[in-house]
Amino acid sequence: MTHEPAFDDELWVIVGPTASGKTELAIALSELHGGEIVSADSVQIYRHFQVGTGKPNAAERARARHHLIDIVEPDEPMDAARFAELAAEAIAQIRARGKRPIVCGGSFLWVKSLIFGLVPAPPADPVVRAEHKAHVDREGRAGLHARLAAVDRESASRLSENDFVRVSRALEVFELTGKPMSVWQASHGFKVQERPARLFGVRREPGELDARIEARCRLMFENGFIEEARNLLERGYGDCRPFGSVGYKQLRAALSSGRDLDVASLIGDVYRATRVFARRQRTWLRDQPVNWLEAGSTKLR
Repeated sequence: MTHEPAFDDELWVIVGPTASGKTELAIALSELHGGEIVSADSVQIYRHFQVGTGKPNAAERARARHHLIDIVEPDEPMDAARFAELAAEAIAQIRARGKRPIVCGGSFLWVKSLIFGLVPAPPADPVVRAEHKAHVDREGRAGLHARLAAVDRESASRLSENDFVRVSRALEVFELTGKPMSVWQASHGFKVQERPARLFGVRREPGELDARIEARCRLMFENGFIEEARNLLERGYGDCRPFGSVGYKQLRAALSSGRDLDVASLIGDVYRATRVFARRQRTWLRDQPVNWLEAGSTKLR
């Protein structure tokens, strides 16, 4: 038998830093409240990237139905706008079945795009994006990043030169409108919710979270992380967006160096990069209205 809290019509969104226990909480709530989970993870959405993504395993997927995992190829375009469309479709279908949609993930731009909507900038232009791709083929990603910096220094300062998708999008917006993406974003500001939502997360002390991150990193390597990354590189996915994510980025650099692998050192590199990523996530969450639950609790408030 399930019970429903008073905020029944709001979208439940499970957020939190990596390794904090988002998946466990989402599954537990799904079992209690007749829910299905909509992933808001910008790497889990890709096929073939398994070990380093923290995707729910078969047992976890058997406990709760999951959506937006393993649905696109690594070389297919995917951004927050496309995610918001797919997530909205999944949420509508879940509700039509009389179930509760529960969004779960640590890609906070994707979460914000779903709750607040996106900047009303023009849609993607395939001609412009093809020109950007040709530019990168000729001069490298640093060259495209430099083009962006010349017209939108603020956006360029936030984006890595290796993030082709976002760099191209920011430059594309300026080239189509004459207005920098940073100006569009400042005017939008994610100020007004388009969709009522309530955020939940699992409270973890910094030391506890660090220990969980370290344990997860070691388990990934025990489960064949290096072999998976090597196979993906051999299949030609090295320049695809998911290889820019934490963990895969460090393995790509190590496997492409030509040097013998020092596995212990590599585990340390991935652990430290993941800690930095989790720190950035905690910083963003500090200003968000998250209802923090104690580990193991499913009592919502």
